[in-house]
Amino acid sequence: MIRVLLADDQLLVRAGFRALLDLQDDLTVVGEADDGEAAVGLARELVPDVVLMDIRMPRMDGLEATRRIAEDPALSSVRVVVLTTFELDEYVFEALRSGAAGFLVKDTEPADLLRAVRVAVAGDALLSPGVTRRLIGEFAARSKRPETVPQGLPDISMLTEREREVLALVGMGLSNEEIARRLVVSPLTAKTHVSRAMVKIGVRDRAQLVVLAYESGLVRPGWLG
Repeated sequence: MIRVLLADDQLLVRAGFRALLDLQDDLTVVGEADDGEAAVGLARELVPDVVLMDIRMPRMDGLEATRRIAEDPALSSVRVVVLTTFELDEYVFEALRSGAAGFLVKDTEPADLLRAVRVAVAGDALLSPGVTRRLIGEFAARSKRPETVPQGLPDISMLTEREREVLALVGMGLSNEEIARRLVVSPLTAKTHVSRAMVKIGVRDRAQLVVLAYESGLVRPGWLG
């Protein structure tokens, strides 16, 4: 059973999500929060598998709430999926940087919402390679090229040459199947390289690999012209 915490300041939104999720045999809503502070508190109390987190909430917004959950060692198994009104919301990339496993637009199709929750638990988010490419391309184009690698990033020097190559391809939004075709290996081998890279540098999920690929300079579209 996948346990879900809902965090949104709109009661009707939470009610709609709860009604949909509780109809599924493998999903259950274990709690609801109407602001970020309550979301963090309930996450620590309930330790759900997934938090559906609205970005804009009172008292504490979803970005700070996501950051606090991601930084808490006791919540290392919790996956946060941020909810946004627009697919390319200005805060989405920051949410991923803060530790979110992926994102959803609020008017997403019910089947996509259910799939997103299950995918987040499996650690395979972002939710769609195509959406990933649009998202990171948009924000990379808006960003300024950093003068130096930001402080506090995981050390990628411990990765093998092939793992660094795979990290760059993940950052470009390629799925395991696309990586396999690019490198002429099996999808299982590609997945193994991705998993090993995640373990070596200590990131939570695929979304964090995407952020790291950009912030470490392995992938820099929009900066190179």
